Amino acid sequence: MTTLSLPSPVRTLTVTEPEITDYRGAARRGLPTARPGQASPVHTFVLAHTVAEQTVAALTAAEPGPVAVVHLGQDIRTLRPVRPGEQVTVALDVLGIRKEPRGARIALRVRLTGEDGPEPFAELVISALLVGASTLEPFGDITAGAPAPAPLGAGEPHSAVHHLTTDWITTYAHASGDLNPIHLDEDAARSAGFDTVIAHGMSVVALAVEEATDRFAAGDSARVRGLGCRFSAPVPPGIPLEITLQPDADARVVRFTCKTPGGAAVKSGWIEFAAPQEGGPR
Repeated sequence: MTTLSLPSPVRTLTVTEPEITDYRGAARRGLPTARPGQASPVHTFVLAHTVAEQTVAALTAAEPGPVAVVHLGQDIRTLRPVRPGEQVTVALDVLGIRKEPRGARIALRVRLTGEDGPEPFAELVISALLVGASTLEPFGDITAGAPAPAPLGAGEPHSAVHHLTTDWITTYAHASGDLNPIHLDEDAARSAGFDTVIAHGMSVVALAVEEATDRFAAGDSARVRGLGCRFSAPVPPGIPLEITLQPDADARVVRFTCKTPGGAAVKSGWIEFAAPQEGGPR
């Protein structure tokens, strides 16, 4: 597969237990306390985010005007959660770029390697639109990433309604390290075209994954083997957010959507669970 070579993007960091606890706690506000020390599957995106931001900044450094980044979709494949105290190496490839009327669509692949061997324990594909980007040359494949698993039959659906407050959004921003002003400052959000601050797209996904993990995996985030979604609309605070979960017959693949009264916010969502270990929680 062709990738774009950049001078950047490898980062090594140590993930602390407070970081894991704070992030999962922020994602689970309004839900029961998670298992101590067990990371959210979405924490892998938190670790990838800084390298992805640095890569986009390097790619767009020569652009004549401002460039805004719109997160379009996210896919995560994981063998296990990140561990407290673990040193993680984060490496990124640019898989593809395609010109579009509003800018350039880009696909980034991020691999996370831990202390248990050379093979990645997680791989992410990030799809984004770089609004205003005009100088990037097309190459590669922006559709890279494994397809969502096929569900087998249909189980009993489940839905939950949450109201994300500004405090919820602020707490998530600090736990994730994503302090983009559109999530924290009303004036900045209005300047970007929103009526008020908006929730992080991945915070909505993290909440949906926690709902599914509680419902179909007894709260055991280590059973998550993959997840994916596409973003379609922002989620402002103070309005109902309905998360609908549709498991297959064995609750190994769960489809999900997140919607507000204004329509779908997250669509084409899926979560894949490993089978429960013999003698473990179900």
